[in-house]
Amino acid sequence: MTLADLKGQTVGACVSGGLDSRTIAKKLVDSGVRVVGFTADLGQPDEADIADVRARMAPCGIETVIVDLKAPMAEACFEVLEAQAMYDGGYWNSTGIARAVTVRGLLPELQRRGCTVLAHGATGRGNDQMRFERYTNVLAPGMRIYAPWRDPVLLKEFPGRTQMADYLAGFGIPAPVGGKKKYSTDANLAGLSHEAEDLESLGTAMTIVTPTMGVWPMQAPDDAGRFTVRFEQARAVAIDGRGVSPVQAMQLANRIGGVHGIGMKHALENRIVGTKSRGVYEAPGMELLGACLRYVYQATMDRRATLLFQQLSKLVADQIYDGRYYDPATQAARAAIRVLAQKATGTVTVGLYKGNILFESLADCPASIYNEADSSMEASAGLNPVSSQGFAEIQSVEALALARAGQIV
Repeated sequence: MTLADLKGQTVGACVSGGLDSRTIAKKLVDSGVRVVGFTADLGQPDEADIADVRARMAPCGIETVIVDLKAPMAEACFEVLEAQAMYDGGYWNSTGIARAVTVRGLLPELQRRGCTVLAHGATGRGNDQMRFERYTNVLAPGMRIYAPWRDPVLLKEFPGRTQMADYLAGFGIPAPVGGKKKYSTDANLAGLSHEAEDLESLGTAMTIVTPTMGVWPMQAPDDAGRFTVRFEQARAVAIDGRGVSPVQAMQLANRIGGVHGIGMKHALENRIVGTKSRGVYEAPGMELLGACLRYVYQATMDRRATLLFQQLSKLVADQIYDGRYYDPATQAARAAIRVLAQKATGTVTVGLYKGNILFESLADCPASIYNEADSSMEASAGLNPVSSQGFAEIQSVEALALARAGQIV
């Protein structure tokens, strides 16, 4: 769709209150289009008060509806943790999973207010355009989509941020372009992603980013911290002995992990559209809870279960990144992961020191298949070393046959 196609339509615009959102909203209103703004409250740590978005958008002439999605966002975090779904460079794809939650949460609100078109502010070069549109297509096939930054008319009028600011200034809408931060940020309960501008150069250190959820490891306290979490069927139900909801678990883990510089990652990732993108990510809570859950998985999964889990985990991670979280393949993989996660119950204690997570103990894990006596290097009542002789001889049959056949290079 182009701007000309929007006449007579009611557009539901996904807005953040930033320069892009205000420019798009004002341009649509100025062109005679009826616009309603929608913002997802995902527990963004960079927003002191999410209601400020409504105030920032008001001068553009639109009403902004704020939809509280913190609970479904926290639930999505737990699902990602359960699957250990990390993308390129081993980072927690906070933005990718947030798009699934956002579109699913906002669509009913758009439909309730008679919106026939969903407008998003994603660029024509990135991943989010694909995510917003695919989720809209699969969840509301009748909803049309408008992507302003793929509209030649708007691209010509607003080639950069300076032109956007000048346009808004013409209506008396303040829109400062400058600022100390030389990168863009997207935030939610799972974490923050930083990219673009100065971060596009591989000659720029990742440490130009000022963490929002914590500190860099070198700025963390000199004294180590301690963190204890209780998992039941792979879900965090208590932290440091206190029962927590998913939202509370994420907020608490974010705060504790952030203090100790946990979860700062760098990635040069493979985008959906085939290009490479450079990003700096912070996800202290996801990293902390994810590492602790991994210790429980290590105790409860055998070798073949672990291999299957790793394959399913990668599939889920890729599907989240590609905007396919609700697809049948993703749900089938998650169902299989859930079978393995049913036994992931235990209490994990770790030490936290300058970005590091140090295992201290695993307790109350009834499904653990670890047996100290079997693995001991000392005399024990576990596995009889002599009984391994037969196994070694059986293994040797194939090895010797390959050697005699000249198949070993």
